[in-house]
Amino acid sequence: MKYDLVLKNATALIPTHPLDLGQRSNLKKEKIDIGISKGKISELGQISTQLGSKVLDLNNLIILPGVIDSQVHFREPGLTHKEDLESGTRAALLGGVTTIFEMPNTSPSTTTKELFFDKLERAKNRCHTNYAFYIGASAENAGHLNQLESLPHCCGVKVFMGSSTGSLLVEDDSLLETILKNTHKRLVVHCEDELRLKERKNLLQDHPSVALHPLWRDPITSYNAVKRLVTLAENLDRKVHVLHVTCQEEVEYLAHHKRTASVEVLPQHLTLFAPECYDRLGTKAQQNPPIREKHHQEALWKALNSGVIDVIGSDHAPHTLEEKARPYPQTPSGMPGVQTLLPIMLNHVHNSKLSLEKLTGLLTENVRDVFNIKNKGRIQIGFDADFTIIDPKKERLIENSWIQSKSKWTVFDGMKVTGWPVISIINGTICMQEDEILIPNSGTGTNFD
Repeated sequence: MKYDLVLKNATALIPTHPLDLGQRSNLKKEKIDIGISKGKISELGQISTQLGSKVLDLNNLIILPGVIDSQVHFREPGLTHKEDLESGTRAALLGGVTTIFEMPNTSPSTTTKELFFDKLERAKNRCHTNYAFYIGASAENAGHLNQLESLPHCCGVKVFMGSSTGSLLVEDDSLLETILKNTHKRLVVHCEDELRLKERKNLLQDHPSVALHPLWRDPITSYNAVKRLVTLAENLDRKVHVLHVTCQEEVEYLAHHKRTASVEVLPQHLTLFAPECYDRLGTKAQQNPPIREKHHQEALWKALNSGVIDVIGSDHAPHTLEEKARPYPQTPSGMPGVQTLLPIMLNHVHNSKLSLEKLTGLLTENVRDVFNIKNKGRIQIGFDADFTIIDPKKERLIENSWIQSKSKWTVFDGMKVTGWPVISIINGTICMQEDEILIPNSGTGTNFD
């Protein structure tokens, strides 16, 4: 058999139980060659170079399954002055991400079949990575979300329990219950209690400062919303996915409700902490839920390494520097992150905060399991040939000039990291190598079981 591409002389992160497709698998490192045919993984083992139409000698680099960022905001349509599908996926590809799930709080919000298909049409031949889109839950579409979530390349339904960027908001339990009853995929939820946010906003009246952001949107605001969500979900025997946890109270509670709730954490909450980040970065560090004090960060790391955390996403949410320069609290919340997701987390691996096997699971295998992704998220025969190839010893300085987002900035500007994505392969095609996009617009829609 002749392969379209053979990857030679590398260590791959492969599942310990490759035939068990119905559940999550642990990962192990194995020195292995990979044969690729027609965009699929067709052979794992020792493969002669003579069998490859093209052979890529990886010289002892490490092959991960293609990294999946399951939470990005690419702002198209309506807000394309700060991002669009082309620029956002270009940033993703340069950062070693091969698949993105894009959020619905665009303008207009993605809440109807027509608006969803408009996004799919916009994505055609413009995305540098594979893609899928969320439907946004609202009072208007709550009764027929089961039809909307079944649309092609729909990764699920997104709920905002607390107001953030955009107009989508589900603040009462009766509407949340209706949404849970009318969906079957795992519901993806931003957990902040809107009533508490309204009650506490007067804290900002006298001396508004971004340093007050984590006081206004305090840990109890997130904790209350998580408890409300999980209680409803358990009563209805539904599974939910809690986005961007930030505090000790949340993760200690969620540790006892893993049958119902999967959990996401962000690199910025694992890396930055208050008050230092607000003193140094100002409103650039402002996002919802907020970056909190050091003891909360330590609780997140404990939860990550004990198995409470399932997924790491970037919550890439760019705004222009001009927008961020407004006086707080008129400043928008959110920061770019899709391009720095992997470098920041590889640096944490280098610093022994977690293993590479653990990180790979959080970015690939676990995402596949949580969202029931078809044929992605692991290195296994028959799966799509999406790979993120890293050099774990490569040292780089993250700089604003490297950032491909239209926003052109990152909170990690000036940070030296060890570990870097050097090659991205999508559907069997080498699309990025050493910071250069070789084959643009190679992304296709992601499918789900």
